[in-house]
Amino acid sequence: MSPSVSLGINGFGRIGRLVVRAALDNPDATVVAVNDPFLTIEYAAYQFKHDSVHGPYPGEVTATDDGCLMVDDVKIQFFAERDPSAIPWGTAGADTICESTGVFTTIEKASAHLKGGAKRVIISAPSKDAPMF
Repeated sequence: MSPSVSLGINGFGRIGRLVVRAALDNPDATVVAVNDPFLTIEYAAYQFKHDSVHGPYPGEVTATDDGCLMVDDVKIQFFAERDPSAIPWGTAGADTICESTGVFTTIEKASAHLKGGAKRVIISAPSKDAPMF
């Protein structure tokens, strides 16, 4: 049995929303936090529910009064930080971060997530210096 992965998603665009959907379908993954400084929590919920790229999400999606995204019975903390080192990944319980903004694609830039308590970062876009698998 593989250990469960606790995920944080930086960037809730096309790729970030797809990673959340995939994680929700995987019993070994849990999304605990999303960061996107360009979306309100209400608009993030709307985009996830009515995704024009991936199709409508079949379950319940709402923004909670305490600033979280609720997807079915999964409560996901929502942050709006521009600086990845300021995102409290550790406090949220996110060990692995999916960097899906397309901005922090070098090892140096993606490593800023580690300052917020993350243990590892996966860069979703091509990188000039990070290993690509």
